Amino acid sequence: MTETQVRASPGPAPPPPLPPGTRPVPGYVFLGHLTRTGWLDLYDSWSEERDCRCVIKVVRPDRHGEADLTERLLREGQWLRDFTHPHLVRAYEVFVSPEPLVVLETLSGETLSHLVHRLKRRPAATDLAVLGAQLCSAAHYLHGRGLLHLDLKPSNVVVERGHAKVLDLSLARPPGLAPPGIGTFAYLAPEQARGEPLTAAADVWGIGVTLYEVACGSLPFTAPGDHCASSYGHDSEDERYPQLEETAPPIAARRRLPCELAALVDGCLRADPRARPTVPDLATSLRALLPSPETHE
Repeated sequence: MTETQVRASPGPAPPPPLPPGTRPVPGYVFLGHLTRTGWLDLYDSWSEERDCRCVIKVVRPDRHGEADLTERLLREGQWLRDFTHPHLVRAYEVFVSPEPLVVLETLSGETLSHLVHRLKRRPAATDLAVLGAQLCSAAHYLHGRGLLHLDLKPSNVVVERGHAKVLDLSLARPPGLAPPGIGTFAYLAPEQARGEPLTAAADVWGIGVTLYEVACGSLPFTAPGDHCASSYGHDSEDERYPQLEETAPPIAARRRLPCELAALVDGCLRADPRARPTVPDLATSLRALLPSPETHE
């Protein structure tokens, strides 16, 4: 699994991850370290109560003193524990002490970002439509609970046998004003980059740019530097966002797809959020491209 990175100031090297055998809270033991992000450590773990593997997320030891990060982790964990949806990762438990952490289900699939670079052939149009419908389903559920995801991208989607699950609600927030640049640089909707009021259309952009990258193997926009790092937001004047300076090239210029599907992806990437399809309309149009009867949701 992957996790959103947070841009941090340069400083001393952080301490190494905790070793296998560590017991962070009663009933759980670390089996090994999975990955480290700008503010989190993820561990392959064992649940003694459930007698199964799980994933534990904790704030990195060098960032324990940052209360906002602890609050962010616990808030995401509480949402994922309380939410129930087939296309969202599940949280089993949330602990405040002896150390704040979140226990997540183990997903055995691969992230879309890994699949994009591993597969020699691009996914078929039907597979893209299925993926888009599933992402719409997850986004619709979140929107119904008053949240925007704001970081939909291939590294935040795990797929196993055609079934997608969305990860990482660490940047999720209600619609409205947000700091400029909240999200991931190359995946930001233009209104996210500018710091304008955000609506469900920002997640429609995220779905569209994800489908574009999966279909073509590349992003519609290129940008210098680390385009995969995510943040709470930063001064947009310090960055040159290509999505503010140019329109997304039609997907047909890079990949041959059925006209209806190509038009849907292009529609998600319209600069004006009011011109993008709504999530329900996008889902309906994607499902209309699938063989009948619908068996993918």
